[in-house]
Amino acid sequence: MQSETTTRVFEDRRDAGRQLGERAAPLAREHPVVVGLPRGGVPVAFEVARTLDAPLDVLVARKIGAPANPEFGIGAVAEGGVRVLNDWALRSLALSSDEIDHASARAERELVQRVGRYRGGHPPIDVHDRTVVLVDDGLATGGTARAALRALRARGPARLVLAVPVGARETLDDLRAECDEIVCLQAPEPMWAVGYWYRDFGQTTDAEVRALLSQATWRPAARSAPAPTGDDPPLRRHVRIPLPGNKEIVGDLTVPETASGIVVFAHGSGSSRHSPRNRAVAGALASAGFGTLLIDLLTNDEERWRMNVFDIGLLVQRLAAATDWVGAQAELSRLALGYFGASTGAAAALAAAADRGDQVRAVVSRGGRPDLAGPRLRDVRAPTLLIVGGEDDVVIQLNRDALAQLRCEAHLEIIPGATHLFEEPGALEHVARLAVAWFARHLTAPSTAT
Repeated sequence: MQSETTTRVFEDRRDAGRQLGERAAPLAREHPVVVGLPRGGVPVAFEVARTLDAPLDVLVARKIGAPANPEFGIGAVAEGGVRVLNDWALRSLALSSDEIDHASARAERELVQRVGRYRGGHPPIDVHDRTVVLVDDGLATGGTARAALRALRARGPARLVLAVPVGARETLDDLRAECDEIVCLQAPEPMWAVGYWYRDFGQTTDAEVRALLSQATWRPAARSAPAPTGDDPPLRRHVRIPLPGNKEIVGDLTVPETASGIVVFAHGSGSSRHSPRNRAVAGALASAGFGTLLIDLLTNDEERWRMNVFDIGLLVQRLAAATDWVGAQAELSRLALGYFGASTGAAAALAAAADRGDQVRAVVSRGGRPDLAGPRLRDVRAPTLLIVGGEDDVVIQLNRDALAQLRCEAHLEIIPGATHLFEEPGALEHVARLAVAWFARHLTAPSTAT
């Protein structure tokens, strides 16, 4: 028997969030608070909050794993002491009260640790008498969403909305009693797994969650904060940079009020300004007081041709256009400028730095291909930091060879145990710390380029 079903497939969580935000757009009239379920729900929630012009927060909920099989959920816990148990799972496993309590305590310990990692001691946004939109990347059994909805309901919102890109029809029906409204783009039957509906369903890291929360602080969250800090929110806006031939490239600009430098990001092959790794580093830089500009170096049409991402000359031209654009903005022209490049973007950053002389004050490369800058390496004057994963053997050697050609102040930092994408726990945070320290040294002091 053959069948055909028309389905909605999302490119990634950010794409799902943009589509979900469009569907939920009428909620903007209610000035809601958007709450994401970490980790995978936060990239979706970030885009929903952006569309609704709403503050973004998280609510941590954790699955309670069965004693003999932690991957099998018997319930969930959420902030505020909420615990929801799956009666069917408990009956099927014939668990004792002690076994249930032990499994619950383990989940609660993990919950407390994650709350600390994501909020860093800050209290949640006050949602009393406000509309709250709880967002996850999808619903299968719905255990953690149920616990999160009950935790939010206990905080006294005026209305509680559940928003997901995709969810099992039966689960959505069951959860209607827990909230006032459900916004869902796709309710397939059968559901299979949430990841089936995404082309890219890679794991969201803690660093990415923290970076997205940091980037969202410019939104109206300040009016819900428990006390003013006296710090002005950073400038954030989507920008369009004109190019010859009636073309343009787009970017996301963030500038703290007291910024003394700005870092322009050059992404690598197969990536974009939405790269969660680059955004994690950008979030750390913004928190440290640096402006950031994440740009797509290619137009949509150009991205369709794979070889364009290896056209270093073209990428250098686009990076130069972005640099000129920054220099032409009154609020940005005073800032010392640096480049952060990844993969092929690192080669573009180094070659562009060679062209720009003292205008570029520092360069950081993450998992970069500096070798693709060729003979231009010898003309780079900006202090350069090369960061490579300790398990990325081929790229390590390419960076060592490049280091030998650089005549400027240069350093190669190898992060033990990290692979090319720095997906290991703590690896991306290590990259961010190194980048912040390098730019703090070279963008906040007089130029030392020679």
